[in-house]
Parts: sequence; C-alpha cells; structure tokens
Amino acid sequence: MYYYPLQPPYLLLVIGFFIALTSGVALSGTLKLIVQKWQKNSTESPKSNSSLRQLFVPFLGITIGVCLFLYSGLAIFGFPSFLALAVGLPISLLTCLLVWLQLGSMLTFAERQGMRSLDLDSLQ
Repeated sequence: MYYYPLQPPYLLLVIGFFIALTSGVALSGTLKLIVQKWQKNSTESPKSNSSLRQLFVPFLGITIGVCLFLYSGLAIFGFPSFLALAVGLPISLLTCLLVWLQLGSMLTFAERQGMRSLDLDSLQ
C-alpha cells in the first residue's frame, strides 16, 4: 500500500529553498565586507567574535531554509509529517551546527595566520 499525501508541500519546498538561497547571498556579502574591513585595517587585530556575530543572522536564515526544504522534501516523497520533521530537523540542525563551527575555526585561523594562508592555489 502506497502513501500519497493529498496536498504535498511544494510551496513550502520553494519557500525553504528561497530563504536558504537569499540568506546564502546575504552571508556571502557580509563575509566579503568583513574580509575587506580586515584588509583595510590590517594593523589592528580583527575580532573573530564580532565577525561571527555579524554572520549569525544570515546563517540562521540558511538553517531555517534548509530545515524547511528538507522537511518538505521528505513530506513530498511520502513521509508522514511527524516523521519528516523528526528526520529532517536533526539532520539539518546538526549539519548547520558543524558548518558554523568550521566557519568559526576558519575565521580564527585567518585571524592568526592571515588571509594568504587560506589560498590553496599558492601551495603548488
């Protein structure tokens, strides 16, 4: 016996994708501004904590968008709503938490070693 939802959440899928995409563009722009500010004020030591605070709201938008997208994608493929939420929410939150920790460590590394240390093309 197959389970077909009567009204699959296609609109929620598109909204989640749109939120994640626009928040990603905002995160990219904010990150570029932070790096430009670091390059202009190279004599002062950058504060990675203040940089992370500036990046928190766009990253939270990405997290919410990914949660919506994953939940609605699972619901479209036939998962019941509770199960789709029970699977999608932990996966997306854990992934976003790990990406946030990696972003913080990369900003700290760039603060200590400089931005040139992140350029992998110069290691040839």
